[in-house]
Amino acid sequence: MSEDVVRYERRGAVAVVTMNRPEYRNAQNSAMTYALDDAFARAVNDPDVTVIVLAGEGKHFSAGHDIGSPERDADQPFDRRAVLWWDHTERDGGDRRFARESEVYLGMCRRWREIPKPMIASVQGACIAGGLMLAWVCDLIVAADDAFFADPVVRMGIPGVEYFAHPWVLGPRAAKEVLFTGERFDVHRAREWGMVSRVVPRADLEQHTMELAETIAGMPQFGLALAKKAVNQAEDLMGLRSGMDSVFGLHHFAHAHNAETSADSLGGQTARSMRDGNR
Repeated sequence: MSEDVVRYERRGAVAVVTMNRPEYRNAQNSAMTYALDDAFARAVNDPDVTVIVLAGEGKHFSAGHDIGSPERDADQPFDRRAVLWWDHTERDGGDRRFARESEVYLGMCRRWREIPKPMIASVQGACIAGGLMLAWVCDLIVAADDAFFADPVVRMGIPGVEYFAHPWVLGPRAAKEVLFTGERFDVHRAREWGMVSRVVPRADLEQHTMELAETIAGMPQFGLALAKKAVNQAEDLMGLRSGMDSVFGLHHFAHAHNAETSADSLGGQTARSMRDGNR
């Protein structure tokens, strides 16, 4: 596990996993994805860990996928842990992006959703696009009063991020509003829509998150694992998994359309233009 991009700390029965790229607002490159996977596996395999907290170092939880930092590594090969598509670096067409995103984004998020221990996202500042994916795979979200959220990728001509949980997390109408406008929504709207579990003062975010984690950690591990699986199975019966599969196809149709019409699968958008358009 790379200690540079992810930190791991055990506090009693709670494992705290912290994204550590604050200079890039914790934008997710592949190195971070695999470091997160290492950290989560470490927590799962530790019998003394009952609850996992996911946090972000600095002012922001996560600004989403890394589409512009010097450490962007989309062209690098990585182990395939979530799916068994081919090595994306050996392909030149749409199969390149499809294979990579099947693994690094959709596949990993699904893998983490099935972790048999409760996960709590501790969110402050920006939680944008790919940042939403990381928060949504957690079972609970404790958010600071300065947190804000958005999925602005329709600006790229794309229907939403790869882990398309929007209708299940937000409800259909709120999901459409978020996607159609690309606008930020604050923590109070997120709470109103049922996405956020608790809203707390920014200065007290860590304390409140740990208090909740420690309360949950007092419950039997196996009971927690079964309760989590029961709710996840109910969501899947309500169409989450099959719906996500169908939208992932639309997502890649959008990338292919962009490549055909503008020679840029991101529709000409950059990290800066996406940020500036989301103010």
